[in-house]
Amino acid sequence: MSWIAIAGQERSWVCPKTFSQPNSHLMPRGSIMIETRLSPDGRPQTLLSYQRQHPWVGSISFRAVPGGGIVLVMTQGSEVFHTVLQHDYDARADVLRITFVWDSERRFGRVALEKPDSDVVMLQDTPPPPPMLTEDIHTLARRPQLIEKDPDVVFFAVSDSVEPVGPMPTLSAQVPVLTSQGYRRIGDLQCGDLVQTRTSGQVPVLQRVSRRLPAFGSFRPVRLRAPYFGLERDMVVSPQQRLVIGGSEVEYIFGRQAVLIPAHSLVNGFAAVHEDNHMTVRYHNLLLPGHEPVIACGAEVESLYIGRLRRRKEMLEQSILANCPKSLLPEHARAGLQTLKSFEAIILAEARAA
Repeated sequence: MSWIAIAGQERSWVCPKTFSQPNSHLMPRGSIMIETRLSPDGRPQTLLSYQRQHPWVGSISFRAVPGGGIVLVMTQGSEVFHTVLQHDYDARADVLRITFVWDSERRFGRVALEKPDSDVVMLQDTPPPPPMLTEDIHTLARRPQLIEKDPDVVFFAVSDSVEPVGPMPTLSAQVPVLTSQGYRRIGDLQCGDLVQTRTSGQVPVLQRVSRRLPAFGSFRPVRLRAPYFGLERDMVVSPQQRLVIGGSEVEYIFGRQAVLIPAHSLVNGFAAVHEDNHMTVRYHNLLLPGHEPVIACGAEVESLYIGRLRRRKEMLEQSILANCPKSLLPEHARAGLQTLKSFEAIILAEARAA
């Protein structure tokens, strides 16, 4: 079923099917995802915390501590679970994504830390965590007066599945991608289909990946508007989706033949806008042999980048490509293009609009 509770941007939602019955029950497995900004002055932060007395004493808390650490403490009756994940991010204002996974039947737990604007993923296995009560999850999402949450938390979401971490898809299903048979919806493409690229001709799709994600924070949908940046029609993408942009303005302003622009850097009210009409969104992307950009709506956009994921067995097993045959997994190198900052992207958008 996946996501069952989401809260952020003064909105909250719980799955009606999961919470249709008033009786609480134990969840043997699941995931809690928290996206937050860390305090720029290094103060301790209680990212999310909740305590209860019935049907037995229990609690859960996520805290960010000075010096770069995420502390997770859970209690169920007399049982206490505690783990710490150290990280070395120096820029305290960075946005971090924390994903805690538990599987009581497998006696497995994991904490992952990701920085959405980079490829860095930190993983740490934990001692076997206790299961959570569905009533606790309902309270976290729907009863804010009973929980403690830092104002810098962007959103949190709970899934009843073990959620993957690492590379994530970034294009909505309706985005048309140029193939050997003309434009086709990315949601319809399969392994073996040929997509057209501007630099490498036609290349085969090794895998199409798809995932439903909370429509908040680094997953909050962005509508890129035509005709900016060569788009022939609007398309909805993840904030992390990057466009490959070239042309005379790029050479004149930045002294390069092409640059990369993340979608979130274009949100300015005319070239791109946020879409907030859904609680979840399903994204897709294509795994290609050489990380070639694909042509979507007339513009070049990045395909899925996985670096040397195939060499990292533990990371691969926790990723969206865990079930992909290893023989199909390439090794990717970054193209070395400059990624524009938000103000640079807006300058370029205005120059092209003029």
